[in-house]
Amino acid sequence: MSRPVSSRKRYRALVLLAAFTSLRWGELAALRRSDIDIQARTVQVARQLHERHGGGFAFSPPKSEAGQRTVAVPELITPDLAAHVMSHARPGDDGLVFPSPGGGPLRHTNFRRRFWAPALRAAGLPPTHFHDLRHTGNMLAADAGANLRELMDRMGHSTSRAAMVYLHGSNERQQAIADELSRQAAEQLGRSTAKPSGTQRARRRRKVS
Repeated sequence: MSRPVSSRKRYRALVLLAAFTSLRWGELAALRRSDIDIQARTVQVARQLHERHGGGFAFSPPKSEAGQRTVAVPELITPDLAAHVMSHARPGDDGLVFPSPGGGPLRHTNFRRRFWAPALRAAGLPPTHFHDLRHTGNMLAADAGANLRELMDRMGHSTSRAAMVYLHGSNERQQAIADELSRQAAEQLGRSTAKPSGTQRARRRRKVS
């Protein structure tokens, strides 16, 4: 039996936020109402959720000081995030933004099995890791022009090594754009040289006469 439409869309905002803000799974699962500012379009990352091997959960600060950050949310997905908070977030400032259907912390394995994998199949997409959305967000930010420091801040990294990977990809894209511009310019120049200018035509007429 297929899930109701409302159930299938329950975690739409979670997926959008992962793709457009590059937050990690544990950071997304730990978000509280007080961490979301719809008017300012920001998300405050102050903690992360850990799943214990023997069962249960634990909240803790991010691994590094750089992990505690404020990430801007694109205006495009703000309505989806606002609607989700109104409909599905737990009540109170400390209420989880992305709780499980039962109201507790969202377990990654359950989310993958019950929602993520079925959504991929329904969309005709190959098996994909949820963490790949973070990579997508990093590439989008790099392609949008984020510099090294801005990428590090957005990703929550204290070193530049990881961010350089995405800048490298962005530079390759910039080179491809430059190559295409060069090709187009060469094509136009070729057309211009193929057709003689007015001065060239006048000189040819004088030679004939």
